[in-house]
Amino acid sequence: MEVNRAKEIIDLPYLVNIHFHGIPVYLQDVNSHEKTATVFPLDNMEHEQSVDLNRLNEEGPLN
Repeated sequence: MEVNRAKEIIDLPYLVNIHFHGIPVYLQDVNSHEKTATVFPLDNMEHEQSVDLNRLNEEGPLN
């Protein structure tokens, strides 16, 4: 995922279906310099982690 798209997703008023290694995650923050994102699984909000943006896949709006 590109840095600009990740920033757009954070600012959207609805959730977007983002996956990290097949796991649905919430995109919380983006580090433009390092090209990483802070995410956590939707089913485990306490498991926050920093991941490479190129490991995230956008699947579309979350229904």
